[in-house]
Amino acid sequence: MGCMTNQATLHRMVMPGHTCPYGLKAKHLLKRRGFAVDDRWLTTRGEVDAFKAEHGVQTTPQTFIDGVRIGGYDDLRRHFGLTVADPDAISYRPVIALFAMTALMALAASLAAFGNAFTMQAGEWFISFSMVVLALLKLQDIGKFATMFLNYDLLARRWVPYATIYPFAEGLAGVLMTAHALPWLSIPVALFIGGIGAVSVFKAVYIDKRELKCACVGGSSRVPLGFVSLTENLAMVGMAFWMLWMLS
Repeated sequence: MGCMTNQATLHRMVMPGHTCPYGLKAKHLLKRRGFAVDDRWLTTRGEVDAFKAEHGVQTTPQTFIDGVRIGGYDDLRRHFGLTVADPDAISYRPVIALFAMTALMALAASLAAFGNAFTMQAGEWFISFSMVVLALLKLQDIGKFATMFLNYDLLARRWVPYATIYPFAEGLAGVLMTAHALPWLSIPVALFIGGIGAVSVFKAVYIDKRELKCACVGGSSRVPLGFVSLTENLAMVGMAFWMLWMLS
């Protein structure tokens, strides 16, 4: 049995108009693991196709260690005992990142405006900033959002255009609430969409016991429908009532 070496051969696509990002990641991982990399470029479509045919593979990059083919980037991660993300797995990471960033934005804005990060205004801004960013994520692909939203929203299922209107309404209410402008418009909008949303989520999840994906962060979300979406809608309702109280 031969001795293991720290030599690896990497075949990756490097063309004039395209450098494979997974090839770059594979090279970085190998070097980080202490391997000397024989970096072999596939510079034309003909070279790529010939390499795939020779080795009976469907994709590049391909890594070989001690003459043994390890495979693509995901295979290389598995070879080193690293995790490989499951594209269909449930993930709360987008929501955590979103609310963490909007909280930091609110604290930063409060510090800049008042010299104190921890103010009542920071709390208001956290909610309104979150509404705006959530609307932005939905608007990135409004068609996908609408399709997912139609799975559970009670009003959208009765009147389909509401699924397209919703992110615009959420974004508008968030912007107006940030500025404390036109409360006669922002408050009813937030109460309306937040109230219907909260009832819809509660019915779908806690009464009908349906297992659905949440459209709260857009149509490609892997966040399960439930607490997050319910919190989003209740926060809008709470913000609307808070602003009503402030006006009284």
